[in-house]
Amino acid sequence: MNKKRRERLCCMPAGSLVHAAAVRSITQQLAALLLALFVHALVHTATAAAEITGRVVGITDGDTLTILDQSQRQSRIRLAEIDTPESHQPYGSRAKQALSELAFGKDVRVVVEAIDRYGRTVGRIYAGPIDISAEMVRQGAAWVYRKYNHDPSLLRLEQEAQQARRGLWALPEAERTPPWEWRAAARAARQGQ
Repeated sequence: MNKKRRERLCCMPAGSLVHAAAVRSITQQLAALLLALFVHALVHTATAAAEITGRVVGITDGDTLTILDQSQRQSRIRLAEIDTPESHQPYGSRAKQALSELAFGKDVRVVVEAIDRYGRTVGRIYAGPIDISAEMVRQGAAWVYRKYNHDPSLLRLEQEAQQARRGLWALPEAERTPPWEWRAAARAARQGQ
């Protein structure tokens, strides 16, 4: 600590020292928050603007596929804004089959929205003019993932599929558990053991 600062601190009443420390702490926290927001915005902007093109070479489940780009690099892609039944859920294998029919072996364009906590690229996938996320919902092979949805047209497509009893909407109501609820119940059951 330099001499002038020590002299200033010696002459301050004790309450002022506490106040100065609190202001300094708040200022540091604010600076850290602003830096974190800036970095997040920078990463999100860079990620959101990205596009990937390639051929679909694998289907993991109803909402995840693998593409091979021109550099022969594989990328796992999670379809944005939708969620399909898990493989052990009713309609899980049919959702995977629906995605396969729409995308497997086709050249696609991925408009990247984010990277998820599993390291997968999340994006809207287009096979020519077909928006795969929207088509999965239209066919009744997927739910709109409300937690991440930004596209109101998907909700309309889901409602139409429900009314027409297409895909999973033809299942008995007891078998139509949204995947996010099914995963939460499975997690709770594992933790309870």
